[in-house]
Amino acid sequence: MPMAKPSFFRSELPPIAPDLSSERLRGVGFSSPSRQRNLVFVVNPRGANGRTGREWKQILPYLQSRFAKECNICESLTSGPCHAIDITREAIREGADAVIAVGGDGTLHEVVNGFFWAGKPVTSNVKEPSHSTALGLIPLGTGSDFARTFGWKNDTYEAIERISKGVRSKIDIGVITGETGEEHYFINVADIHLSAKAGFYASRYKKFGKLCYVIGALQAFMGHHNQDLRIKVNDGDWEKCPKVTALCVGNAKYFGGGMKITPNADPHSGNFEAVILQNFKWYDFILKLHKLYNGTHLSVKNVSSRRVHSIEVEDLSGKGGIYIQSDGEHLGFLPRKIRVLPAVIEMIC
Repeated sequence: MPMAKPSFFRSELPPIAPDLSSERLRGVGFSSPSRQRNLVFVVNPRGANGRTGREWKQILPYLQSRFAKECNICESLTSGPCHAIDITREAIREGADAVIAVGGDGTLHEVVNGFFWAGKPVTSNVKEPSHSTALGLIPLGTGSDFARTFGWKNDTYEAIERISKGVRSKIDIGVITGETGEEHYFINVADIHLSAKAGFYASRYKKFGKLCYVIGALQAFMGHHNQDLRIKVNDGDWEKCPKVTALCVGNAKYFGGGMKITPNADPHSGNFEAVILQNFKWYDFILKLHKLYNGTHLSVKNVSSRRVHSIEVEDLSGKGGIYIQSDGEHLGFLPRKIRVLPAVIEMIC
């Protein structure tokens, strides 16, 4: 039985997000006088080569019956890049109790960015100032790397029970700024140079599932050169970092389909873990790949780690072209400043 369209589906970014009132968006409005929770599920139906959409159709009836008495359910299917950002902002402004990302790290990344507008957290226009919208996750994507930090599996029913309990915990979010001052937010890992280039190429091969990460890495290695960078940690003095292969700034632990790159990162800590790989050759990755996946690489030669709450990174060569990504999404090139926003979002854990 189709549900009525929710009142908050209005497009805020017409050039990017298609009309949010399309027939693919179904839900129940937030006008119920009851004290039921209003939950907005943001679904990327094309995620994981369409598997996310197929699985969502299978679990939706269970979800509706499971929450029938305690929640108003709103389903929103994204139709393209940045659509989830727009949906999330409108849901928060209309007083949603939670916005739940259904999909992989890319969908979660967009939903997180929807929690912010013009450098500030988005707030409700219809509820008391103390009201806050929580972030939720049903991991169904190719990587689902952020979920690994919490030990969550791609188990939809386990995720639904977690959402039903509604236990909230404040988590940190990272924000990245470039030369224009524009801000971009991330929840998992931001990384620079080889790993970011590999992620850029991997995004072209998502149809191959987790194999896309291997293909992306092989393509990134072609013509790769370690680069001299300079960094400024916690607004201190500039430091030179020679022959950098990759620099990873973790709010959480995993990236690249299960690689435990920042093993000491904790999204409740108020700090990032910054891991720098220097002077790595292609054969180093083959010989040490198992250490990168199980998180024991910090003892390896030419690998360093430190706790930071901000880090600025610049290319010393002046040639440009040093890639940066966050949560697997390509952001462009250096220079960039990355800083933590402690305990800025409540997450259903």
